[in-house]
Amino acid sequence: MDNYLSKKIKSLPISATLEMAAKTRELKNKGIDIIGLSLGEPDFNTPDFIKEASIDAINDNYNSYTPVDGYPDLKQAVCHKFRRDNGVNYEPDQIVISTGAKQSIANTIQVLVNEGDDVLLVAPYWVSYSAIVILAGGNPIEIRSDISTDFKISPTQLEEKITKKTKLIIINSPNNPSGSVYTKEEMLELSKILEKYPDIFILSDEIYEHINYGIKHFSFAKIPTMYERTITVNGLAKAFAMTGWRVGYIGAPKWIAKACTKMQGQITSGTNCIAQRATITALKAPVSKIKYMVDEFSERRKLVISLLKEIKGIKINNPMGAFYVFPDISYFFGKTIHGVYIKDASDFAIFLLEKAHVATVTGDAFGSPKNIRISYAASRESITKALDRIKKALEN
Repeated sequence: MDNYLSKKIKSLPISATLEMAAKTRELKNKGIDIIGLSLGEPDFNTPDFIKEASIDAINDNYNSYTPVDGYPDLKQAVCHKFRRDNGVNYEPDQIVISTGAKQSIANTIQVLVNEGDDVLLVAPYWVSYSAIVILAGGNPIEIRSDISTDFKISPTQLEEKITKKTKLIIINSPNNPSGSVYTKEEMLELSKILEKYPDIFILSDEIYEHINYGIKHFSFAKIPTMYERTITVNGLAKAFAMTGWRVGYIGAPKWIAKACTKMQGQITSGTNCIAQRATITALKAPVSKIKYMVDEFSERRKLVISLLKEIKGIKINNPMGAFYVFPDISYFFGKTIHGVYIKDASDFAIFLLEKAHVATVTGDAFGSPKNIRISYAASRESITKALDRIKKALEN
């Protein structure tokens, strides 16, 4: 029956993170104790003050269709957040509320990218970027980095990839999967290259902005010459432990925001009414309200780095944001462990799942074939147990 499916859907890759989650569930259903370090989902509950706001919204009878681009007072709250946290001024007609940051990204790419346009992906990059570009008819073009540069690209690398077909570049800092954070100075250096090419737009994915450990977050739209060309994407999933609430948003030039609203109006229409009301409360609250989660992530980061450094053959850097480490495991390529030949990162991730019973994600999915992603959005006990299993499996 596959013959009836569109070429578009058949050309689309399956999400590597969701595929690993499915394999993990399959083994768990067989009674195998699997420790999951593959999903980028905080293990905290949504803070009580946000949950209480949603209960109030239900009792206040918020149950009707919402405006396509979001409630006006939520858009005002987003503008307030941008001014307070990022030093960027947006007006409400520059804001679009969507069903998760993934939809915000998809809307943006759909309204800007034409068939055959190139979209630059700073590798490593989030797995869905390339798939969303393909759906829009664009060509995902990788700009690769590795652990030796802290998974950051140079201005020279950026310029080498720019052609007449380049329409958009996606920058993600703090980064998923590497945890790397671009400094203000590094962002400014990249912007100097982009200033030479006024027809290229920038999608700045800042979903992990509050989860950082020493490098102050810097928004690309704060650069005056980039403001009119930058679409800032953010959401509530990561820092507020609201993955299932599905609320994301953009701040963008008015004409792009209007186009995204038009696109969204034909796909999902407005975001869930209760989630929007809760989001107002979340964004108006001081960032200190969620600091306890960031503090715990910081301790887990120290733990996972120290344990990985004990394993021969694994290279690890010092990621300054998000809740991932992205070790280089290329030392094991071409080796046979417990009778299993390790050809690449995908083989390595499957080996860890089947032999160590720890779920990770192959770096191939992120444009970095020498690495695997390990999420430390799990308890310290689970992290310690998982890394002990990995160490024993590799040492033997």
